[in-house]
Amino acid sequence: MSENYDFKNHWDTAYLKNSIEDLGWYEDDPKASLELINKCNLSKNSMIFNAGAGATKLIQKLKDMEYHNICINDISKSALDKLKYSINNIDRLSFVVDDLTNPTDLLNLKMVDLWHDRAVLHFFVQQTQQDNYFNLLKSKVKDGGYVIFSEFAIDGAKKCCGLDILNYNEEMLLDRLGNDFALIQSFNHLYIHPSNGNTRKYIYTLFKRKK
Repeated sequence: MSENYDFKNHWDTAYLKNSIEDLGWYEDDPKASLELINKCNLSKNSMIFNAGAGATKLIQKLKDMEYHNICINDISKSALDKLKYSINNIDRLSFVVDDLTNPTDLLNLKMVDLWHDRAVLHFFVQQTQQDNYFNLLKSKVKDGGYVIFSEFAIDGAKKCCGLDILNYNEEMLLDRLGNDFALIQSFNHLYIHPSNGNTRKYIYTLFKRKK
């Protein structure tokens, strides 16, 4: 896929033409992400950034846990519109439609205590996309802050939603983050789609930025 491919239109179309529950990455309960978030022991006022959130159930779960300082991003306005509709109360939440690999509004993002990425980074197969993504992340995660990645594992699927994937292991992620970050936890996770039973192999990782 070329760097000039219209990813915004691709993801807008995916969310407009499909129900949330039919999308290949839909989770009823994002328990693996919540396990790692709980391990961070964040205060309820902590700044949480959800990169490429789509229409995730995670935001409602975090609100139910009384986290309220949450910035939610996606390249697709259609995805965030569906997400807003699914949340009981969007007061004090912020939503940013922007491209993680060519950010504009996200350059003004406040420093974050937690950067959460589920099934986003692995879509960035071009070197420039990866460089821009990690430059943004490193400029926005506080000293002592956390990063959670959950991406397709090395032996996992090579495509998703018609797009090529870059599969990851923990060493690749640590290499991209650099020496300022330490790996706290890593585990393999077999995702099972709640309605059709399709499976995907993920790797979940938690990193902490050194002070």
